[in-house]
Amino acid sequence: MGSKVERYTYRIEWSEEDGVFVARCVEFPGLGGHGRSQEAALRQIKVAVAEALKWLRDDKREAPEPLGSKKFRGHLSLRVPPEVHRELAIKAAEEKVSINQLILSKII
Repeated sequence: MGSKVERYTYRIEWSEEDGVFVARCVEFPGLGGHGRSQEAALRQIKVAVAEALKWLRDDKREAPEPLGSKKFRGHLSLRVPPEVHRELAIKAAEEKVSINQLILSKII
């Protein structure tokens, strides 16, 4: 498998329902692989990603950029109802932090 396959982001979870490990690729959400071990599931999803990359290349279509290659600014825009904004402002003031610090403390 090509090195580009290695650059994608993978997640492996146990499926109690199926009794196997299930692997997914974040950049290719429709693909999956499974196996009795995490390693087997990872091998399967990498095969699926390699095939998807080949199909995209053959169709002269662009492959998704691996998340690890993307540059993030560290800036998010979040729209909330005015009432929620007010409540956040009050909580932030009570905790003597900025709204940004308050939200960040809740999501990490």
